[in-house]
Amino acid sequence: MLTDILDDGLDEHPVVSKDVAEVFLIAADLIGKTLEPEQAIGGILQLLADRLQLDKGRVVLPDRESGILRICYAHGLSKQERARGNYALGEGVTGRVMAEASIALVPDIRKEPEYLARVFSRTRLPDNTDIAFIAVPIMQDERPIGVLAVNPVHTKQTDFDVGLYVLQVLASIIGQILRINSLVKERTRELIHENRALKIARDLDGASYGILGKSQALLQAQQNALRAASSQATVMLVGESGTGKEKFARMIHFAGIRRDQTFVCINCAAIPENLLESELFGHEKGSFTGATHTRTGKFEQASGGTLFLDEIGDMNIDLQAKLLRTLQDKKIQRVGGRDEISVDVRIITATHKNLQDLVNSGKFRLDLYYRLNVIRIGLPPLRERKGDIRLLAIYFVNRENQRNGRNINLPEEALALLEEYDWPGNIRQLENVIERLVVMTDKNTVTTQDIEQILTEEARVDSMTEHLSQFKYLPGLYGRPYSRVREHEREGIMKALQQSGGNKTQAAKQLGLTVRQLHYRLTKLDIEG
Repeated sequence: MLTDILDDGLDEHPVVSKDVAEVFLIAADLIGKTLEPEQAIGGILQLLADRLQLDKGRVVLPDRESGILRICYAHGLSKQERARGNYALGEGVTGRVMAEASIALVPDIRKEPEYLARVFSRTRLPDNTDIAFIAVPIMQDERPIGVLAVNPVHTKQTDFDVGLYVLQVLASIIGQILRINSLVKERTRELIHENRALKIARDLDGASYGILGKSQALLQAQQNALRAASSQATVMLVGESGTGKEKFARMIHFAGIRRDQTFVCINCAAIPENLLESELFGHEKGSFTGATHTRTGKFEQASGGTLFLDEIGDMNIDLQAKLLRTLQDKKIQRVGGRDEISVDVRIITATHKNLQDLVNSGKFRLDLYYRLNVIRIGLPPLRERKGDIRLLAIYFVNRENQRNGRNINLPEEALALLEEYDWPGNIRQLENVIERLVVMTDKNTVTTQDIEQILTEEARVDSMTEHLSQFKYLPGLYGRPYSRVREHEREGIMKALQQSGGNKTQAAKQLGLTVRQLHYRLTKLDIEG
């Protein structure tokens, strides 16, 4: 039966024999040469068996995810025996030692019902041999972090006393080895993270005006923007929501001759229709209810510099006429005012909508379209910038770590999953996902399960939005509204895929669809693409 479970260990140290002293000296020499746990702890367990006949030594540690106690280091145990040595906290003698931070001595494991015999099968033991069991907790900061256990073949109480004493001393050493190894691993992760951050910072030294990425599609858009910056021509930036149109507009401004003047930005879709005119052109005091003072508009504020009109496709047709006159005459008139005010403004516009379709439907003036569409620059969606997703993800993680006082690391497998996602919300969506990961995760390394869960949630939202947009267009989400998928579309889609050699991006362009719309139709029509 179980003869002793103590809280404080031995009150007095037994007489240290020559073998015990040699064990301590060899153990000290061993850890002086290496602190790698497999070698250092393995060497200590072998010493116990060879010098003191404390056989079948093992170190049991809790699994980080489940908390189940498992044999992590052992000497003299087969793979099968190690695999069987699993215990819940408080289960059996081993689990109890861990739960109570006590020590345990079982003189004969055959006679102790609490001993679970998962490593040793009682039926296989020789009849004339008593197998004992000694276990001591491995302590760190006055709390148990694991268990050191052996199965000696002994009968004398003095032998048990020596065994307990030696195990307690070596458990303390093993605890320090594990602590140092944990600190080394943590510091190594930090150094890898810092080195990667430094590499990213070095790579970003050449980033133009905060536009991050090295993909060919992005570099081409940057080159076009820099060419446009050297002129005074009106520029139209075209791309899906979240592709960085405002950053490109700033780049064009600050790379041009107006860089020392004001850059003013206004989102035409974010301001109510009845207030947009006043925002753009200003108003005189008393010109309408609530106009308690004269106010200058964005055109006057940007005079000498650049005015960026984001989501120009959402401007109503009447205001388009006033904008056209301003572009032609370089003069504005405040709401409620009579005087004309000269302005010198370079115009950059952006839209995620197809302005040609709006012109054809009578929702956008053709003459204004020509005025604005002097230099047209297409901005690539993130799904066409696969090489940049990793770079952006690491950049956002580093930034959010600094903002939130965290040290979150994205391993390679997590980055690979991020690269595989379609990112319908583009850079803005990736940025939001990374921020959520940094804020919500409770550990320093993001797992593939974390990424899979958050991308599943994103895909569910994207799918719902796409489903709703079949019936009603949701402004600001996608480049074109989704319509019901009809069976007669099958032939055209298959032909486009065949002509493009299976390239979905080219096929989508040929069909006048976005890649996401094409994927949606492939799924609905059960077409293998």
